[in-house]
Amino acid sequence: MPIDPHLIERLYRSTGRRWRVPIRRFTEALEASASRAFAGQLPKPKEVERYLTALHLEDLALACACIDGNEDAWEYFVHEQRPLLYRAADALDPTGGARDLADSLYAELFGFREGTAERGSLFRYFHGRSSLTTWLRAVLAQRHVDRLRSQRRVEPLPDEESPAAIPAPQPAIDVDRNRYQGLIQQALGQAIAGLPPRDRLRLACYYSQEMTLAETGRLLGEHEASSSRHLARTRSVIRAEVERRLRNEHGLTDPEIARCFECVTEDVGPLDLGRLIDAGPERKESALDRSR
Repeated sequence: MPIDPHLIERLYRSTGRRWRVPIRRFTEALEASASRAFAGQLPKPKEVERYLTALHLEDLALACACIDGNEDAWEYFVHEQRPLLYRAADALDPTGGARDLADSLYAELFGFREGTAERGSLFRYFHGRSSLTTWLRAVLAQRHVDRLRSQRRVEPLPDEESPAAIPAPQPAIDVDRNRYQGLIQQALGQAIAGLPPRDRLRLACYYSQEMTLAETGRLLGEHEASSSRHLARTRSVIRAEVERRLRNEHGLTDPEIARCFECVTEDVGPLDLGRLIDAGPERKESALDRSR
């Protein structure tokens, strides 16, 4: 939706410069937000102006900067939003079971580009109509609901001695489970071994040694927000590399690759992530290293 350039310039001067967001990027974000709000309509210029000036423009500019990989913007975002996101996760599940959902959002928010593979940032769905904090809570809540819906609901069976008792069906045998688990373990080990030493060390600190982000950051001489962002990027790179190997080296289809991940989620079997992380690289330079 075209917007008056003078209005864009005024809005940009008021907030877009803080994070050094290119005016082109800021304009695209405003146009996307207006197009979504006025879908199928022909609003008057004054209506568009009222809508845009009512947006959470500072949050929208911050989201644009994060999409562009602005280091300062990312550190500010993680520092400000992570405690709020953790509190929202604990409100959804007081046992702490939703915190992993909060952590996984960072990978989706960061997005990645590795070779020809690309996964857009979740920020592209933020249009500034609510605050960034409110939007993140809504996304987290939806993820939590999706998880609950995906979990199998098991109803209590009648007592085996009662007339209502029914014979339990024989569980289906998944003949490919062991093969899929072995392929995932092999591809995951190769993907981790191909990471740069610093990324592998960060993974070992956080996942194998169970250090906090702050402790990991101090060890590596970086801000904890940077550690969080780098971990999110590394997880995305590993996922893309595992999928690539399963597809190209083992000839699996997309449904088969999805089933591989499902098998590991349902039962990790012999998969030892700590051992894979602690293991040294199998070669000095990998395709991942050369692509950086």
